[in-house]
Amino acid sequence: MAKAATTANPGVKSGVRIVVAGDRGTGKSSLIVTAISETFPSSVPPVLPPTRMPDDFYPDRVPITIIDTSSKVEDASKVAEELKRADAVVLTYACDRPETLDRLSTFWLPELRQLEVKVPVIVVGCKLDLRDENQQVSLEQVMSPIMQQFREIETCIECSAFKHIQIPEVFYYAQKAVLHPTGPLFDQESQTLKPRCVRALKRIFILCDLDRDGALSDAELNEFQVKCFNAPLQPSEIIGVKRVVEEKLPGGGVSGMGVNDCGLTLTGFLFLHALFIEKGRLETTWTVLRKFGYNNDIKLSDELIPTFKLAPDQSVELTSEAVEYLRNIYELFDSDGDNNLRPAELEDIFSTAPESPWEEPPYKDAAEKTALGGLSANAFLSEWALMTLLDPSRAVENLIYIGYSGDPSAAVRLTRRRRLDRKKKQSDRNVFHCFVFGPKKSGKSALVNSFIGRPFYDSYAPTAEEIYAVNVVDLPGVSVIEVGIKKTLVLREIPDGGVKKLLSNKESLASCDIAVFVYDSSDQSSWKRATELLVDVASHGEDTGYEVPCLIVAAKDDLNSFPMAIQESTRVSQDMGIEAPIPISSKMGDTNNVFRRIVTAAEHPHLSIPETEAGRSRKQYNRLVNRSLMFVSVGAAVAIVGLAAYRVYAARKNSSG
Repeated sequence: MAKAATTANPGVKSGVRIVVAGDRGTGKSSLIVTAISETFPSSVPPVLPPTRMPDDFYPDRVPITIIDTSSKVEDASKVAEELKRADAVVLTYACDRPETLDRLSTFWLPELRQLEVKVPVIVVGCKLDLRDENQQVSLEQVMSPIMQQFREIETCIECSAFKHIQIPEVFYYAQKAVLHPTGPLFDQESQTLKPRCVRALKRIFILCDLDRDGALSDAELNEFQVKCFNAPLQPSEIIGVKRVVEEKLPGGGVSGMGVNDCGLTLTGFLFLHALFIEKGRLETTWTVLRKFGYNNDIKLSDELIPTFKLAPDQSVELTSEAVEYLRNIYELFDSDGDNNLRPAELEDIFSTAPESPWEEPPYKDAAEKTALGGLSANAFLSEWALMTLLDPSRAVENLIYIGYSGDPSAAVRLTRRRRLDRKKKQSDRNVFHCFVFGPKKSGKSALVNSFIGRPFYDSYAPTAEEIYAVNVVDLPGVSVIEVGIKKTLVLREIPDGGVKKLLSNKESLASCDIAVFVYDSSDQSSWKRATELLVDVASHGEDTGYEVPCLIVAAKDDLNSFPMAIQESTRVSQDMGIEAPIPISSKMGDTNNVFRRIVTAAEHPHLSIPETEAGRSRKQYNRLVNRSLMFVSVGAAVAIVGLAAYRVYAARKNSSG
C-alpha cells in the first residue's frame, strides 16, 4: 500500500489558464494588452501569443496565463481545443454592437456546452466608451435573462481598454472564479449554502470543537482562526463576530441558535459562511475548506487519500482497530441501544461526508435490514467490509469523513495473495468473496436474498445486473467450550448472460475466493447449464492460474428431482473432484447451512478445486515432462561424476608413471 504525499494546501491550483474568446472586433486582443502593459495599444496583431501575467499581479499570487483566440472560421477547431484546456473562459462582446451580445446566447455559450467546457465563464462588454449614450441600459437588465439560461456565467462586467475602465478587474474575476468558485458553495436561486458545503463545514466544526460541547468557545475560535488564517482574533473581534450572529439568529442562553453560553454553535458557524459568500468574500470559506484538505468538488483532495497497489488476487480488509472504531460509532448513533440503526441515524453518521456512500448500488440494499428497516451492528459492519473489498480508497476516505483520526494506513490491511493461500492450504482472510453462477430460473437470486433475510417470492424476476449481498457468518468453535468466530461473506450474483463478458477478462477470477453454481434440482436442462458454467469457470481458472474452490447447490429441493439426478450429480462431482451438490429450499427456508459451508470451503482454498479433462491431461503431460527432465538431470550428474573420477584416476596413473 502506498500513501500519496500530502501538500501544504491541497486543492489550490498552481496556475490559472484563461482563454479569451468572442466575435471578431470585440476587443479581445486590446483587452489583454492593456491589462498586461497598462497602456492602450495603437495597433495589435490579429492573435496574441500566450501571455503570462506577473505572479504578484493579484493578491493570491497564482500565475495567470492568458490565451488569445482567432475569430476566423478556419481556426474554429484550434479555438475549440484551447477552450477545452481552459480553467476559465472570458467571452467578449462589443458594447457598441448589440449583435455581438446576441451571439453569446445563440453561439458562444451553446458552443461551450457542446464542447463540454465546464469551467466558469466571465462575460465582458468591451468598448464601453463607444456605446451610444442614447441607449443606456443597465448591465443587470441586459444580462439577467442570459444568466438565468446559462448558469455557468460567473460574473458580467463592462470595461474600456481605451479609457482604462475596469480592465484589471476582468482577469481578477476570472482568476477568482477558478480559485474561489461560487457554484460548489452556494445556490444563487435559494440563497443558501449547498448541501455538500454544509456537510464539509459541519465536519470542520466538529473537528474544531475539541471539548465536544456543540459550540466553539473563544479559545477554539482562536485556534481555528490561527490554523486557517495564521493570525489570532482579538477579544474585541470575537465579540464582534458573535454580535453579528446574535443579531440575525437571536436566542442566547443554553439553547441559543447561533450563539449559546458555550460559544458559537454549528448554526452560527454556517450562518457566518453564508454571510461571507453573500458579501462576495468567497475566498474566506475556500481558505477554510482548503486548510482542511478539500478540493473544488468539496471532497478531500486525492493527496490525502491512500492508494493501494495490489496483486490481482489480493484484497483489502479493515483492521481490528478500524472495526472497533466503527463499533463505537454505531453505539454512539444507535441512541436507544436497540441494535437498529434507523435510516435517519445512518444519515447522521454520514452527515459530514459529501453524501451517504450507500445510497447507490452495489451498496444500496446489500445488507440485511431489521424489522424496522434499519441496520444491525453486523449489517453496518458488513456494509463497511463490502466497501473496503470493492473500493478500499473510498472506504478509507469515508472513515476520515466520519471522524477517524488515526493513520489511514492503519485502518486497513492487505491480505495474502490467494495463490499463496492455496500453497499454504489455508486462508487468514476475514472477508470472503463468493461468485454465484447459475442459469436463469435456477434459484440463485432466492439464495442471495435468503442470505440477507429477504422473503421468498414465487414470481420470477430476471437478474439483469450483478447484485451483491453481504452478511456475517458465524462459524462454530472447535470444541464445545470454544467460542465460535465470525467471518464476513460477500455474495456476488453473476447473471447468466454476463458470464461470457466476465470470463473475457484474464484476471476476472483473481478476486474470487470461492464460486457457487446453483441449479434447479427439478429441471435437467438447468443442471446441464450449471455444469457447463462450472466447466467454463474451471477451465478459465486452469488457463489463467486463478483456480478457485467450487461448490454446487441444488436449489428448489422442495420439488421432485429430475430423473437420474443423483447419478448425474455423482458422476460430475467425482469426475471433477468436488463435493456432491448441497440441497436447499429457499421457499421452505431450508438453506442446509450452505453459507457456513461456503465459508468453510473458502477457508481451505486448496480443496474443492474442480479439474477438467483438459486440465487433467495438462497435469499428466507436465508430470511426464518433469520426470523426463529428472532422468536427464540424473544421467547428466552421473556422467559428470564419472568424468571427474576418470580424470582423478588418469592423473594418479601419470604421476606414478
